[in-house]
Amino acid sequence: MLPDAAMTPTLSTAPPASAATPAAGRTWRLPVQGMSCASCVARVEKAALAVPGVQQAEVNLATETLHVQTPQGFDPATLKQAVERAGYSLATTSVQLAISEMTCASCVARVEKALLKVPGVLEATVNLATETATVTLAGERTDPAPLVAAVTRAGYGVAAPLAQGPQAQPWLGDGRRVLLAALLSAPLAVPMVGMLWGQHWMLPGWLQLLLATPVQFWLGARFYRAGYSAVRAGAGNMDLLVALGTSAAFGLSLYTLWADGNAHGLYFESSAVVITLVLLGKWLEARARRQTTAAIRALNALRPDTARVRNAQGDVEVPLAQVVVGDLVVVRAGERIAVDGVVTEGDSDVDESLVTGESLPVARGPGDAVTGGAVNGEGLLVVRTTAVGAESALARIVRLVESAQARKAPIQRLVDRVSAVFVPAVLGVALLTLLGWGLSGAGWSVAVINAVSVLVIACPCALGLATPAAIMAGTGVAAQRGILIKDAEALELAHAVGVVAWDKTGTLTLGRPQLVKAVPAEGERADLLQAAAALQASSTHPLARAVLQVVADEGLATPAASNVRAVAGRGVAGDVQGQALRLGSLRWMQESRVDLGPWQAEVKVWQDQGHTVSGLASLQGQPHLLGLLAFADTAKPNAAHAVRQLAALGVRSVLLTGDNAGSAAALAQAVGIDEVHAEVLPGDKARLVAELKAGLPARRQVAMVGDGINDAPALAAADVGIAMGSGTDVAMNAAGVTLMRGDPGLVADALDISRRTHAKIRQNLFWAFVFNAVGIPLAAAGMLSPVIAGAAMAMSSVTVVSNALLLRRWKGAAAR
Repeated sequence: MLPDAAMTPTLSTAPPASAATPAAGRTWRLPVQGMSCASCVARVEKAALAVPGVQQAEVNLATETLHVQTPQGFDPATLKQAVERAGYSLATTSVQLAISEMTCASCVARVEKALLKVPGVLEATVNLATETATVTLAGERTDPAPLVAAVTRAGYGVAAPLAQGPQAQPWLGDGRRVLLAALLSAPLAVPMVGMLWGQHWMLPGWLQLLLATPVQFWLGARFYRAGYSAVRAGAGNMDLLVALGTSAAFGLSLYTLWADGNAHGLYFESSAVVITLVLLGKWLEARARRQTTAAIRALNALRPDTARVRNAQGDVEVPLAQVVVGDLVVVRAGERIAVDGVVTEGDSDVDESLVTGESLPVARGPGDAVTGGAVNGEGLLVVRTTAVGAESALARIVRLVESAQARKAPIQRLVDRVSAVFVPAVLGVALLTLLGWGLSGAGWSVAVINAVSVLVIACPCALGLATPAAIMAGTGVAAQRGILIKDAEALELAHAVGVVAWDKTGTLTLGRPQLVKAVPAEGERADLLQAAAALQASSTHPLARAVLQVVADEGLATPAASNVRAVAGRGVAGDVQGQALRLGSLRWMQESRVDLGPWQAEVKVWQDQGHTVSGLASLQGQPHLLGLLAFADTAKPNAAHAVRQLAALGVRSVLLTGDNAGSAAALAQAVGIDEVHAEVLPGDKARLVAELKAGLPARRQVAMVGDGINDAPALAAADVGIAMGSGTDVAMNAAGVTLMRGDPGLVADALDISRRTHAKIRQNLFWAFVFNAVGIPLAAAGMLSPVIAGAAMAMSSVTVVSNALLLRRWKGAAAR
């Protein structure tokens, strides 16, 4: 889906026409969103020009387009990041393609390179484990045809990644290919076993040729096709190594049979058995890889196909696609809830374990939110739909997990660079082996066989699978336990977290404060409550809800307010009954020159009790206090345990809150946190996070945990942002990790699964390199037969994927 030049702003990569422009340069035309004035133009241009390699940058505000001149080979992803850091965004579209016929890390590099050459492509990430390519293009319209064509030219197949319904399977699938190859190769391999006991069961040469030929050129045709595509594209891959190695053994045997006419000195069994073993390895690898995507399949399976909608005709069962927001959906006992919504009738216990990871059913009644995919207990519920389809919580969870599994961890990019030179290096070693043995007088037959061993033991596929297989398993099992990891980078960075900075309200506390005191400085208590309610009537802040609840319980009327505006980190201002009022923190009261002197002693008592105190002031004439409101919020039951869990992992906890010092200190003492920063404004939270990062040793990271709009800057500033799923969308968008329920204990779990996943990545890379570092020299030295070498290569990738699958046993940090 590339941008349509006639309809939308496009991205052009044509070289400049004039010789006066930079030689061999490229012109990028990028649609920018969020600009409103000339100052925006200047900011975007300044941000673009600051990117290394950008030679010229101009913004057209009328078309909302950024024109950039760069040299060839420039990475547009850095430009995209710079524009986003400046506070704007590029209009982009993400396309996912299912890529077939990839076999190793070299294939990954070739497909990415081919996609990045397509005009309009900003980023292209290929995942060998999921066999998918995620492509980010400039513009909001896309046409996948150029992408498909580029992949096809590179020698690979492209299929729709989300094909609906059962797919027709070829009769000769991978499993049957392995079985047939084994049946044809067995008569060639058995005589080799017999020779260990002095038995000579060697088949006639013509019969060996008859058995080996279909294995080599029919069942092994995939290696020739993929190898040819690699050569045509000027690259190499695992298939090329297998095709060259087995063809050399087959060709040597054919020449010997033609020259001597006997069954001695033939290596048909080597070529046939190697192909059989490689086919077996790829089949086992594919089976194992399917297990790494079990979490996604389990989440997708939670979507019911139909829903029971209540309308004028009664309760009617309709396809889920026909349900719209506002519909009343009836959920009977034991049924799976089909939509996100709010309960309007009925009471029941709901099992949300597969959605949020909550192990016990939770009570749900009128006014409570329920999530599609959860299982209703014994009661009947009527749910008013709030989200369906792609906007449902379950769909968003699936997208987040798929996105994390599709993207690469930073360490994988290093592996990709190694893989890019791996196949040429192996071909060089094989050539040296051939010449070394041949010229040393050992005989060219021996030289060919040793070179074949070098070619077939090399396993770039294990290198390519080491990281993505572990990430898929780790993100999948985390999602099943209520931890959503948005990208592989967050997963990798989280393993090195040394400090966790916690927000207070809604994160370590229940986030349901109660108004415990309302003391007027002048007038009546009811006047104080009504004015406070008027300013907060449309707010969803926990303190606002507490005030509005008391006003409702006491039957007080809420007057109208005008010019209401929220002031980040301070409170809310507006006009009520002709008065300009401010309601917020005591710090804001002092900044507004409101005299709090007469109330200092009483305020200190309240704060020492752990209460949050707000003031209501009038700005009419001399600013003066109208009254004080004190709120009490309690720590979550497992907050202290969560802090202890982090300490057991060697992670220090710090409290960052905009609340007053007394309230912050009381909570910190209750949950076991030693370092407290109170009365912190949103911008200062980000600064404090930066200071925490600066105070850590090299390679240690800072995580920030929050749930509100005010926490978004700090979440973005931290190495790893962790948002509570009970919080705002702004916080979740700024975070790399989202917790599906408001359980502080999930923070330790998130860090623990990151550590275990990172350990699996390192183990996998170690074994992948060991297979090659040990196997290739042994093969070159003539110490491994082609059959043993082929078996080792075939099992290397199976070992890597199987090791990653051990992550599925993870139960959480408490299970350490």
